[in-house]
Amino acid sequence: MTATSPTSGTPVIASPHDILVALPVPAGYVNVEKGKVEVDGAVLIRMEHADKRHAGLGDEHFSTVVATSGRLKGFLRMDLALRDGAPPSQDEAHDIAMRFLSDHAADLMPRHEVSFIAPHDEAIRADGKSTTLTGMKVKMRYLVDDRWFWLIVGADREVMVFERDIVWANLKGRRQSEKWLHDSWLAEQRKTGGA
Repeated sequence: MTATSPTSGTPVIASPHDILVALPVPAGYVNVEKGKVEVDGAVLIRMEHADKRHAGLGDEHFSTVVATSGRLKGFLRMDLALRDGAPPSQDEAHDIAMRFLSDHAADLMPRHEVSFIAPHDEAIRADGKSTTLTGMKVKMRYLVDDRWFWLIVGADREVMVFERDIVWANLKGRRQSEKWLHDSWLAEQRKTGGA
């Protein structure tokens, strides 16, 4: 069940279970990992196939990060079904992104600007082979705090990636915020003992 924060008007998810009901979790996925993350004391929830196929870092998964306040910080849906079909047009992706924000991050709607809308590839592995999921990325900046947020709309016309509150290091040309939803970053952190 989604509630609204009385102080900010922001949609707030009451529990991790409610997130899984409210978002496009692929059928047949079960929770395999739950733990606190460093950003805002948020909770990371990772789901993989119940039958354990394509399991582990780099393979199919649905992951979400929820702040302790209940605010959805982001989610990532890496599912091989998204290989099929062409990504949406820029206009279609923008419309889908705006509907998603209205439902799940309405606080970002009134004061944002679109930076770009363009095709974006995400790498995924299945049966030991790498493949690519291509979606249409809608990258935006929240004008209140200059943080970035983006959505990637998949070939199924559903959001496959949503991330918010991203701090960008302009001089380095890359994000400064941690990448808790991304398996390549998690793998690197585990190598160095950071996650």
